[in-house]
Amino acid sequence: MLKHRTSVNRTSVICTGLLLFLLLLTSCGSSPSTASATPTPKPNLAPTHYTSRVYYQGTSKPDDLVFDLQGRILFSDGYHGTVGRINADGTVTILASGLQRPEGLVVLPDGTLIIAEQKPNRILSLAPGAHSVTVLRQLPGSTGSGSCKNGTNGITYDAANQTILVPDSPTGNLYSLSTDGKTLTQLVTGMNNPDSAVADSQGNIYIDVECGGSIWRLDTSGKITRYGGFGMLDDIIFDPHGNLLLTDVSPSVHGLIRFNLVTGQRVILASQGYEKPEGLLVDARDDIYLADDDIGKVVEYIPA
Repeated sequence: MLKHRTSVNRTSVICTGLLLFLLLLTSCGSSPSTASATPTPKPNLAPTHYTSRVYYQGTSKPDDLVFDLQGRILFSDGYHGTVGRINADGTVTILASGLQRPEGLVVLPDGTLIIAEQKPNRILSLAPGAHSVTVLRQLPGSTGSGSCKNGTNGITYDAANQTILVPDSPTGNLYSLSTDGKTLTQLVTGMNNPDSAVADSQGNIYIDVECGGSIWRLDTSGKITRYGGFGMLDDIIFDPHGNLLLTDVSPSVHGLIRFNLVTGQRVILASQGYEKPEGLLVDARDDIYLADDDIGKVVEYIPA
């Protein structure tokens, strides 16, 4: 009886060992895989045809554009020294006035409106519900009489770093400005009228250099890559597919360009009916909004 019980125990031990081994193999085979990286954008998926409609036309002269937190379009008007909002019925509500050539606009997550005031080359702040602006930061450069020293222009919010990208054409620098205005950090220098800048989701920054006819790319390691062959670039944004949308105000182009960063392809999306196409916006539906401050209109391009 003792021998029989020992044999049974040995068999039980062997079976238990085999069972644990099989469970271990099963566990290894079903372990979760490492999370994949963010997919590479596919710029070739952008729309190829659009229909257009006049979104706004009136006495205001929209230049730079931005969406507010409610999805309404805000614009700067350098001719009248104002910042306004386009309402659903086509009327305009003036949010700030008495400004010296307002240009680029940024809406912070709390609703604060940041304004680039070009002539005095400084950055202003307008709190939600406020009717007067405060000076957030005076920039180092002084505006000159030359066409390439006009002062700051197309500012952009860098969501990844929670800072504001500020081109300073008089110095040829691009800065990163903290949202409280206290910290100004130089990122790039040596540009001939940096006009606007935008950051991608990986932290790379693209700057349109208006008087240099080029785009400068600053990657996260500090390396600069240049894309040349443009005229006079004014505004730069990303579409939902990873393309750059650009406005080029040179007489030879005078329109809206889509630049595919993967293939290098450049397509002129619109050039007719404009005198000075500048401000740009795009929404998640691929609708593009293009402002012409000489004519005083905003045109919406809707994917067909």
